[in-house]
Amino acid sequence: MVRGKSTKGREELIAKLQALPHRPGVYRMKDGEGRVIYVGKAKDLHNRVRSYFVGSGDGRPQFEALVRQIRDFDYIITDSEREALVLEAHLIKELKPKYNITLKDDKKYPYLKLTREPFPRLLVTRRLEKDGARYFGPYTDVKAMKRTLELVRRLFPLRNCNHRLPERPPERPCLNYQIKRCLGPCRGDVDPEDYDKVVRQVELFLKGRGSQVERILEDWMWEAARNLDYERAAELRDRLEDLRRTLSRQKVASPTPADWDAVGVFRDDEEACGVVLEVREGKVLDRKHYFIGGVMGKPPEEVMSAFLRQFYLDALEVPPEVHLPCPPEDEEELTEWLSEKRGGRVVLKVPQRGDKVRLVEMAAKNAEWLLVERRFKRERLREEAPYSVRALQRDLHLERPPRRIEAVDISTTQGSDAVGSLVCFVDGRPRKSEYRRYRIKTVEGQDDFAMMKEVVSRRFRRLLEEGRELPDLLLVDGGKGQLSSALEALRELGIEDQPVVGLAKRLEEVYLPGIPDPQNIPKGSASLRLLQQIRDEAHRFAVEFHRKLRAKRVLTSELDGIPGLGKVKKEALLKRFGSVRSIREASPEELQEVPGIGPKLARKVLEHLRGEDAN
Repeated sequence: MVRGKSTKGREELIAKLQALPHRPGVYRMKDGEGRVIYVGKAKDLHNRVRSYFVGSGDGRPQFEALVRQIRDFDYIITDSEREALVLEAHLIKELKPKYNITLKDDKKYPYLKLTREPFPRLLVTRRLEKDGARYFGPYTDVKAMKRTLELVRRLFPLRNCNHRLPERPPERPCLNYQIKRCLGPCRGDVDPEDYDKVVRQVELFLKGRGSQVERILEDWMWEAARNLDYERAAELRDRLEDLRRTLSRQKVASPTPADWDAVGVFRDDEEACGVVLEVREGKVLDRKHYFIGGVMGKPPEEVMSAFLRQFYLDALEVPPEVHLPCPPEDEEELTEWLSEKRGGRVVLKVPQRGDKVRLVEMAAKNAEWLLVERRFKRERLREEAPYSVRALQRDLHLERPPRRIEAVDISTTQGSDAVGSLVCFVDGRPRKSEYRRYRIKTVEGQDDFAMMKEVVSRRFRRLLEEGRELPDLLLVDGGKGQLSSALEALRELGIEDQPVVGLAKRLEEVYLPGIPDPQNIPKGSASLRLLQQIRDEAHRFAVEFHRKLRAKRVLTSELDGIPGLGKVKKEALLKRFGSVRSIREASPEELQEVPGIGPKLARKVLEHLRGEDAN
């Protein structure tokens, strides 16, 4: 059933459904504003997309919520299910649809890059380029990546300067050369072929082939000793010992020197964390993790499939085995895609016993800990007031941080269409659900002070009646007069300890109760900027409401006094034509298209507006 569309819209959507091809591909569901809210893949687009509109669904609340919002769709045909799987992962990563499982922290993580130049360097980058360089990563733990970089620079004497070699060498070598952390290509002390051997060692080390590097260094050491080059042999011995200490600290995951990944996922409520432990030569080389959103109500197989697709989409290396806690959805297509990406056979396994089960469980424990840590940090940030709020507490000498600030402003034109606005900021950010508008009811003429008193009185009386907490700070737009009016309103309500501050526009002066002179708050301070931001937002909100009322009054007044034209018909005319000017320029026949406007009334309206015969 096609929901929420006009008759014409339903007919168009039904026609699109009937025209769907029986081919594999990817489809994108859109809401009423044209936003993509879900991306899916299908073996048969015709059958799969139609299933959203025909039948009773799969019983999940998320599915029902998705279907209720669908207003349109489009699709891309692919040659195979494997192509559809990859394209779906790319589109989900790019569009981040509301109802898909997505990586929540899908930012650009850093890579290590071995440059392509006569004497390569190892650099940090966040962009993958087709420049012939070799890339390693991405590293989801940036601190761990920095430790790896420092370790490589200690073990392998590559240069890290920015000079173009050999064309533009420096006048003298740097400190790294003096302390034997660089082979000195700028001095011509190393042959490009020998330098490339060290580059190859770095590449092997970063790929987890530490034991190969160990064997190479040992061979070189004994060769130097046989050639009586004892200084070179001693240097290689020291590097070999450093490497062995590093390798001994790596956790042994398996007695056999195999390459595989262990994947664990921990779910809680609507989010999850996925962890991949990369095992190379039987040792845990790295731990990568991503946080996942949109998992509530989704089966484990679907979550696992979505995580694997998005994790390996940008992976530079795929091992021959991936061990999982449960089989993923679309296992056959995933295996085929990963095998193609690796350039060799890849097997997805659910281990039942032994080292691999323990490592999968360890990955899940890591995922649980990371998710708990993330929530703890988030809650701690919520508890800690932002700097601008703490600065405001300091500068206004408040007892506690003003985490909730409400501001009041008045807008009027010579006393007509007078309105008040109230805006609310929590932790320095606007909370628009708490904004309120007020029509001034008790004040005649231009009396800003009395209007301020009325708005403050109405707002705080309502808070008291509903038993809600009062704001940490009330900001009034104006100087001593507006501040006194707000305080008088609070006293009449029996509120004596409410912090209130006034901010006058002309010189941006800050006034506090009981202090006749403005406070000396530095003009560039974070606290004053926050007050100005809140005051300006209250002013904008008030002016917007005032202009809306004034425009409505002006429009309505021109249609007053026409016999037979009541409030409902006035509003219908204005809704249809948008302005009195458009009504005036319309023909009698066009006016008659509005419900309730007959030929006689149409002529009366035009005669009234034009001051002439409407025929």
